[in-house]
Formats: sequence, structure tokens, C-alpha cells
Amino acid sequence: MTKIEVRDGEPFESFIRRFRRAVEKAGILQDIKRKEYYEKPSERRKKRLAEA
Repeated sequence: MTKIEVRDGEPFESFIRRFRRAVEKAGILQDIKRKEYYEKPSERRKKRLAEA
């Protein structure tokens, strides 16, 4: 879980920028996109082998 605290006198835009950067660094969006649809284990294996 990404936790970002607002600094005193910090503009909203810079807070959002820091939040997006932290979420991207943690890989949260990639994980959500990967889990958006169910993928059978056999399909996952095929995909992994095709990438290698």
C-alpha cells in the first residue's frame, strides 16, 4: 500500500505528482491491469514462454 502524506503548504499538483510517481514505482497499476481479467494458468505459461 502506497502512503503519501501532504506536506505543509504543498500545492495539490505536486502532491498528485508525488503520488503518481510512488504508485508507478510500486507497480500497482501494472498489477491491476494484469489482474483485470482472469487468465488460465496454461495461458500464463504460454505467454511466459513466448516472451522468453
